[in-house]
Amino acid sequence: MSKKDEKSPQVDEEELARLTAKVEKLVKKSQTKELQNLVKGKQPASNKPGSSKDEALMREKIQTLMQNLALMEQSGQLKNSNKKEMGDHKFWNTQPVPKHDELVTAIGPIEPSIPVDQVPKNSPTLPKEFEWCEIDMNSEKELKELYELLTMNYVEDDDAQFRFDYSASFLKWALQPPKWRKSWHIGVRVATNKKLVAFISGIPADMRTYNVTQPLVEVNFLCIHKKLRSKRLAPVLIKEITRKSHLEGIFQAVYTAGVVLPKPVGTCRYFHRSLNPKKLVECNFSRIPAKSTLTRMIKHYKVPDVTSTVGLREMKVSDAPEVRVLLNKYLERFDFAVVFETDEDVEHWICPHKDVVWSYVVEDPETHKITDMFSFYSLPSSVINNPKHSTLNAAYMFYYAIDVPESAKKTPADEIKYIRKRLNALIADALTLAKKANFDVVNTLDLMDNSLYVDEQKFGPGDGHLNYYLYNWKCPDVKRQKVGLVML
Repeated sequence: MSKKDEKSPQVDEEELARLTAKVEKLVKKSQTKELQNLVKGKQPASNKPGSSKDEALMREKIQTLMQNLALMEQSGQLKNSNKKEMGDHKFWNTQPVPKHDELVTAIGPIEPSIPVDQVPKNSPTLPKEFEWCEIDMNSEKELKELYELLTMNYVEDDDAQFRFDYSASFLKWALQPPKWRKSWHIGVRVATNKKLVAFISGIPADMRTYNVTQPLVEVNFLCIHKKLRSKRLAPVLIKEITRKSHLEGIFQAVYTAGVVLPKPVGTCRYFHRSLNPKKLVECNFSRIPAKSTLTRMIKHYKVPDVTSTVGLREMKVSDAPEVRVLLNKYLERFDFAVVFETDEDVEHWICPHKDVVWSYVVEDPETHKITDMFSFYSLPSSVINNPKHSTLNAAYMFYYAIDVPESAKKTPADEIKYIRKRLNALIADALTLAKKANFDVVNTLDLMDNSLYVDEQKFGPGDGHLNYYLYNWKCPDVKRQKVGLVML
């Protein structure tokens, strides 16, 4: 991305106050209960007395204003920064992605697929001091090189206090699912000493956007050594993973980023649930609330010592076929979701992997049918320059599913009520199990039905947002509670 000539336009205090006042005015005019349902992700009860087109329009206005404020905050327009304007993405403006101001109403490719024999056979040219390579995930030496590159140069928070610390076993799980391709594990080395200085990856996935399901590439782990970020390697890496996927006949991709690019299909917010308040405070991850104490904080976040759900047990490989049916059915609730096409997909992604993934099912003691499942994975962070702690052990909520009985489906409100109650019971047990596994915090996004449990289970909103993007594929915007894809 090239440097821009002018600073991004800033929103002054008067403009921010005007936007905030608009939201407040609309909020006051709407019914309190309806607004609470909206914030918590409930479906509006349009058939209730008092519901009207005006109220629906009002809800839409509130959502639009809040989304605009969130986008402005993420893009740096609400603080004094030099981040890019929305239109100043010279690389992305050349790619088959929707424009920031484009209203998308259709579903389908932006550019047509091309015959594989017309895909360029050679990689794009790198600066002369670098060379392309493929990373062999089965080589301990190369896996260690990748681990070291990511550990020292990958995602860290704005204050440079925490940095993701992907273990070797995690990377093998993340990058070697069924039908993985070595050619999609792309690296850049220094030509003279062969040091690995950049990486990008792709894995095969099946995605459903509204009513269309198709194979695509999940692009992840774009990482460039900190000292080389002026070399403009990112666009070249993206072009290469695009070329490599085209050679396999796949012309669409999905990816996520904390920054705002053209154009998010959906945006979710991070939430955090403390399990070890003392350590989180010492790491500056959390702060003791005003007029409170650490002792009160520890008491507030204490979780039960034992689980409460009857029939809860660790998932087994033999559960994969039943879990696949249950999970795919539950994911039909969402407009932008992964599809688990084979039992092998479930065995790889959902079944427990030591120190990587924890998965549990609920088996009915009488029928032995699996009625529910949930999972979480481990992604610790290095704590930078902290005298007491070097690692923050974080669990991330992964996929879950609930079999909603027909008796609970009489109305949409009945179904939501059942899911809310059942999901809170399951997540409460997940917190107990995560605490037993020595996690310090459980993180989640407000996607899927997560808004139904974050408040009751004492998750607090974080500063981070995650934007979802599609490459060479367009679809209408997806609300956060309709996102059913968890990317690592």
